[in-house]
Amino acid sequence: MSTIFQKGFTILSLFMLFTFQVFGQKDYQPTEENLKNREWFQDNKYGLFVHWGVYSVMAGGGDMGIAEWIMNQKQIPITAYENLPSFFNPIEFDAEEWVAMVKKAGMRYITITSKHHDGFAMYDSKASDYNIVKKTPFKRDVLKELKDACDKEGIKLFFYYSQLDWHHPDYYPRGSTGKGYTGRPDSGEWRKYIDYMKDQLTELLTNYGEIGGIWFDGQWDKYDENWYLDEIYSHIHSLQPGALIGSNHHLAPFPGEDFQMFERDLPGENTMGFNKGAEISQELPLEMCETMNGSWGYNIKDRRFKSSSQLLETMIRAAGYGANFLLNTGPLPNGKIQSENVDTLMVMANWLEKNGETIYGTRKGPVEPRPWGVTTQKDNKVFVHLLAWKDESILIPSVGKKVKSAKLFSDNSKIKYSESNEGILLTIPYSKRKPLETIVVLEL
Repeated sequence: MSTIFQKGFTILSLFMLFTFQVFGQKDYQPTEENLKNREWFQDNKYGLFVHWGVYSVMAGGGDMGIAEWIMNQKQIPITAYENLPSFFNPIEFDAEEWVAMVKKAGMRYITITSKHHDGFAMYDSKASDYNIVKKTPFKRDVLKELKDACDKEGIKLFFYYSQLDWHHPDYYPRGSTGKGYTGRPDSGEWRKYIDYMKDQLTELLTNYGEIGGIWFDGQWDKYDENWYLDEIYSHIHSLQPGALIGSNHHLAPFPGEDFQMFERDLPGENTMGFNKGAEISQELPLEMCETMNGSWGYNIKDRRFKSSSQLLETMIRAAGYGANFLLNTGPLPNGKIQSENVDTLMVMANWLEKNGETIYGTRKGPVEPRPWGVTTQKDNKVFVHLLAWKDESILIPSVGKKVKSAKLFSDNSKIKYSESNEGILLTIPYSKRKPLETIVVLEL
């Protein structure tokens, strides 16, 4: 992940993108297994994003806003950065403990960084010795241990993979990041890098059993490059037809992609500057990712932790947009998940234990998201999530069908309602209000 400046691109770049690029997997038709997995993805709604790598040792270097980007932000040459793995020894990493926490939190899947922009692989890669098994004193494949633990608990595992690489010499020509400071020669063969990426993806798709999918990031580093998406996406789907492919390129989805993600914004919003005019798919599952503080990887100085209420509201609003919520944590260099993050997840878990029916298994409701809240729907029930409405009555738009009953989700008590050409008028007594949100169930 990165900053707005680093994700910026020019009109010329866009022109070149649409003029020269291969637009994804040609004639892609998802298999029945893939379509089934898309439904699973939409039903399960909530996952843990994990940004973890050797950069966690530097913990942001004492600067706000720097974690997994420290190599680029501090312009650390490769020869110096390559010393970091020798300090990375996460002896307190316990995959079963992580997965137990995820399950208790009400999360249904994990997406973890297999390789970030620094080029360091967090698994036993044969394509490159620059990996956790060969270059650290830890010498263990954390992805394998995590996959085994996930399989035991019924949690799906997705692999984040950075197309951008500040370490590999054949990532050339350079993009908007990782330039002269790295010490790489001013030369390289792009096709060799594509083959290298393909080899690593093959490892991820053949050495760990069935995975949830591949979460790409980094194409934005040079939009005008030929990323061989047809070849790469076809290769992934040939190895695992059911694997879901998504890419954090901030453009409309390309053929071959199975879900669309939005970085730190709800679909259609652009408060972070990443999602400039990106068309929202009407066919693919959606997902938004968000941080628990201001950093993706571990930053010792970043104490800007979002409250559980704020994150719950974001999750609820995401569901109202029909999107999953992928909530990030940056584990410590010793392998533990930050205690502040665990505490927040447990508060959210308590809410989900009581109200999860209105989120899991639902789809976007019949009323478009509003400042006052959102709607979700499951079968003949519409859940009206009132997040920012303090009056006793509210007029919401019609839901398209006649309402048979209106009840409060919290205690199943009936509330007054009336339908007219203007919409549905709901009356909720002040005494029945909940602190975060009040949920009304409309049975159609």
